[in-house]
Amino acid sequence: MREPVMNFVHVSKHYRGGTVAVDDFHLDVADGEFVSIVGPSGCGKSTLLKLIMGLEPLTEGSIRYRAEARNESAMTGMVFQQPLLLPWNTVLDNVLVPSILQGRSQRRRDEGRAHELLEMLGLSDFATSHPYQLSGGMQQRVGIARALLHDPRILLMDEPFGALDAMTRDQLTMDLLEIWERDRKTVVFITHSISEAVLLSDRVVVMTPRPGRVGAVIDIDLPRPRTLDVVSTAGFGDYTRRIRTVLDRAEVVTTP
Repeated sequence: MREPVMNFVHVSKHYRGGTVAVDDFHLDVADGEFVSIVGPSGCGKSTLLKLIMGLEPLTEGSIRYRAEARNESAMTGMVFQQPLLLPWNTVLDNVLVPSILQGRSQRRRDEGRAHELLEMLGLSDFATSHPYQLSGGMQQRVGIARALLHDPRILLMDEPFGALDAMTRDQLTMDLLEIWERDRKTVVFITHSISEAVLLSDRVVVMTPRPGRVGAVIDIDLPRPRTLDVVSTAGFGDYTRRIRTVLDRAEVVTTP
């Protein structure tokens, strides 16, 4: 395993009323690794991302970062389940929201980078459009561009393709793989889809029902770069069956 960039050490999160969302969660995430986390609704997957972002306080344990990563001002970028675009902003200004919040001078410095990201994601012709003029898949691409604006070391993705139709989901999955192959960012990806997790990942973390713990960590030893054709291979099927077996033992129902 490559050198860890992030370590979850005895991480627990308790909410008021006694709900334990995450309990004694342990995981090392390597620099440049693509890790997917699967598990049932309510098992604490999204809570883990909130803990990484500092949006929720830890109850117990710690999340540790490699020293130089911690000192980077734009260490993490976040892609949400919904793109959360501002309807009155153009596509370009939605990508530039993190810069706009820092002032006009920062916006001017980052505008070139924003145009590069829109070009990379096939949105350069829509820079002056508004969100209502875009399809769901295009809106999610804008959300990805926004998360990548400041070139974060770690990219967090919370079921970003869950609300999309199958064809759009496949295309965005391939787009994400291309971005990852080029930049090799560390990615922590939340999904309910076993197939999606196997297609994207170096490792798949299977969480138990609440309180969320690590039920299993499965290394995905499929050759890269990957295409959708790998889904029909015997090796791919073996991995999906292994993950489903772990989930079924915990009486968990997931999407295919």
